[in-house]
Amino acid sequence: MIKTVAIVLLITMSIGASAQLTGRQIVEEAYNRPEGNDKTSTLTMTLTNKQGKQRVRKISQFSKDFGTEEKSIMFFQSPADVKNTSFMSWSYDSNKADDQWIYLPALKKTKRISSDSKNDYFMGSDFTYDDLGDRKLDADKHKLLKTETVNGKACYVVESISKDEDYIYSKTITWINKANFIGVKKEFYDEDEDLLKILTIKKYEKISGFWIVTNSEMKNIQKNHTTNMVLSEVKINTGISASKFTERMMTRGL
Repeated sequence: MIKTVAIVLLITMSIGASAQLTGRQIVEEAYNRPEGNDKTSTLTMTLTNKQGKQRVRKISQFSKDFGTEEKSIMFFQSPADVKNTSFMSWSYDSNKADDQWIYLPALKKTKRISSDSKNDYFMGSDFTYDDLGDRKLDADKHKLLKTETVNGKACYVVESISKDEDYIYSKTITWINKANFIGVKKEFYDEDEDLLKILTIKKYEKISGFWIVTNSEMKNIQKNHTTNMVLSEVKINTGISASKFTERMMTRGL
């Protein structure tokens, strides 16, 4: 399965049967949701601070499923101060931790994201590097809490608590539409168990037979800062070359 920036966070879920499911089963089905072999898209990222001032960034992104691993890469196109910055992430089916790199053109240097830096926020957004990675199914304990109605839709409410006591989030809570198992909301709680961020899926659509989230918003409640992400020009199964996902390509750009 392929997880782009919007889908890492990204909580879109689908399963076939509506029998009584455990929280883990719901999350497991989300991991197995088909999303095609590769995906190309344009991402418009809008950052809004507490004064209402906005910064808009245009990004070209690519992702590909290699079977035992998934790779994604993004290239910042505008504005000028971030143009040619690139970010690459490799995630694995095993318990091996994700590999991530960022290329900063001003320094002409590719930097590997260390495990100590995974809690840092990505390019001024409300997503951490950890949010952009592939959260392993058994890294958390999942519990189905209840059902609840959100915007007129009956949803399952799933709580996920990390098995690592030092993890950035003490827990997350996800609301999942019972009718189609699309995630509609996710709350992130900090180490003190206070609400930190809320991810809201505003729009998803079927493209080439696959459900794709095309509009999502992450709001940092404590900082009153928001990141809105809109996907456009989405293309699936175009045969992206494996050579696209290399450190050399990060420095070359598109």
